[in-house]
Amino acid sequence: MRLGGPIFGDSSTPDSWAETVKNHGYSAAFCPVDADTDDVTIDAYIEAAKKADIVIAEVGAWSNPISIDDAEREAALEKCRVQLALADRVGANCCVNIAGSRGPKWDGPHPDNLTDDTFDLIVESVRSIIDDVKPTRTFYTLEMMPWAYPDSADSYLRLIEAINRAQCAVHLDPVNIVNSPERYFRSGDLIRDCFAKLGPHMKSCHAKDITLANKLTVHLDETRPGLGRLDYATYLRELNRLAPDVPLMLEHLPSAEEYALGAQHIRSVAAEVGVTIQ
Repeated sequence: MRLGGPIFGDSSTPDSWAETVKNHGYSAAFCPVDADTDDVTIDAYIEAAKKADIVIAEVGAWSNPISIDDAEREAALEKCRVQLALADRVGANCCVNIAGSRGPKWDGPHPDNLTDDTFDLIVESVRSIIDDVKPTRTFYTLEMMPWAYPDSADSYLRLIEAINRAQCAVHLDPVNIVNSPERYFRSGDLIRDCFAKLGPHMKSCHAKDITLANKLTVHLDETRPGLGRLDYATYLRELNRLAPDVPLMLEHLPSAEEYALGAQHIRSVAAEVGVTIQ
């Protein structure tokens, strides 16, 4: 399996970017270019990644394609189209977004998020994005969320079947669906269920951890890998059964030092369970 995450250092040129990625001990990276980068520069980064054996894991399209605000929704759909086209251009494993929210916060909870009407709206939005771009080398994926579809392996499978597009795939962040004490204390079961049902569709994964506070009512918080209770031994074993280029990408940490500690924890667990990280 491959490990990656944000990088700290010189990435001003394709060669320096590749060297910085490797200096972090990574073999996967977030997309190093923007959609408005000129073709010559994009080609140079693609070549540098190929030469250094770096997988471009994902291109983010973070936005709200199901917003109740017409202008916000149209802008989000356009962003998703542009970012999906970029992912296809650079040969990234996937373009990733969340499904969105029917509330005022693009990634927040709302009473209408987990309804049949919203499910249908997500299907319509994803189909339109894929059909407009027609990617051939990458996939459009949805990151699971604690309060919006897809919020489980089963609801993700339902969406994939309903969307019915070959270039629709899966992005896994198990921390995002640890939304109850049961899932928190049995995260290994949760992870195994995700891989059993979604494994063949997975293109990229995120690495975080989660803690449950000892106070009423239920308080769950993200933290650095190794400081929470997510079953990383199970996570890495399951990841290791997938194609070797499916990466695990660290995210949401405040500093280079924290990323280094998170990567160190993942590598230590990998060594304990006999998983090789490129």
